[in-house]
Amino acid sequence: MKILHTADWHLGHQLHGHERRFEHDAFLDWLADTIRERQIDALLVAGDLFDTANPPASAWQQLYRFLARLRAELPRLNMVLIGGNHDSPSKLDAPHELLRAFDLHLVGSISRDEEGRLETERLLVPLQDKEGKVAAWCAAVPFLRSSDLRVEQLAEGQDRLIEGVRQVYDTVLGAGRARCEPDQALIAMGHAYLAAGQLSELSERRVLGGNQHALPADIFAQADYTALGHLHLAQSPAPGVHYSGSPLPLSLTEANYNHQVLEVTFEGGKLTALERIPVPRAVQMIRLPESSLDEALAAIAALDLPELPVEAQPFLEVRLLLPKPEARIRERILAALAGKPVRLARISTRYQGSGQGLADGANRRRLDEISPTEVFRLCYQRQFEGEPAAELVTSFEEILVQVKEAQA
Repeated sequence: MKILHTADWHLGHQLHGHERRFEHDAFLDWLADTIRERQIDALLVAGDLFDTANPPASAWQQLYRFLARLRAELPRLNMVLIGGNHDSPSKLDAPHELLRAFDLHLVGSISRDEEGRLETERLLVPLQDKEGKVAAWCAAVPFLRSSDLRVEQLAEGQDRLIEGVRQVYDTVLGAGRARCEPDQALIAMGHAYLAAGQLSELSERRVLGGNQHALPADIFAQADYTALGHLHLAQSPAPGVHYSGSPLPLSLTEANYNHQVLEVTFEGGKLTALERIPVPRAVQMIRLPESSLDEALAAIAALDLPELPVEAQPFLEVRLLLPKPEARIRERILAALAGKPVRLARISTRYQGSGQGLADGANRRRLDEISPTEVFRLCYQRQFEGEPAAELVTSFEEILVQVKEAQA
């Protein structure tokens, strides 16, 4: 049995105000072709289908169009999708009965009976091979919020959130293992932040309350393979536990990262192969080296790019390292970009100041020993290089006088 593991699509995502529907369409077309060409038996999507809990109608259309295409072209394909921390549990669960009629499993939340017992039936999905035999069971557990967890007693030193998650997976995986025949695999799905997981800068956040609630990998010890979502860089924090990563770069810092999906092969219930399949980049990202404004303008002038439709044009980040603030930076950059087939996504500016606070260094001084003007000058030097201009100091002193008069 071949399984394709992917996650963190973030349909509806915008990159600094630029829509990315073109890129998502290209990815979903490529994914459908890849599933067909590689004769995949099951598609697992481990959360964050959408970028927000209230995605635009176009994002829902993308998802439903993709699922409908797969069901029409590959009627025997197993499809299991779970919600992530960006998704709305209720919105994902709303079409459950309709999707189940087409043998599509979309799980937005867990449920409990009147006595508080976890209802595992909907979370356990049989995965059939090409002959129609059950080759694996999938424990499809969506992102768990604090309200989903039930912990009555804790041993000393135990964390309520971590133990609550552990109990959910112990229950679901235990029920799944009880259903597994000797030649059937047990696959866990989840959307969480594991201890030792590598975060992608700027594009994701820790869940379950921060790093102190990073989950230990032994929560998934009963599974033969664990398909996780949330971390946008593909990684394996423990044997048999894998993040597929996001298929698209979700921040400019991921410009040079090769995003991927995972093809996982089982034989006789045993994991026999894992292949990382690179996802083609539909839109390129250009990050200019950190430089002065004049150097950046020269680099923009030297850009030689092919003509493309607007939605396919590269994203550009201009990174500046400046000694002090400069006027009309954005206007000058936009003027240099006029007529070039590229989309300005971001201008990031860093200054060459010392970065030291007033209490740093050998000559520490009490704040009440320093005049307000000197505090202003020191703060300026902390962020920028050199002394503030005389006009700037004069303006500060005028404001200072106004403040003192207002307080008199």
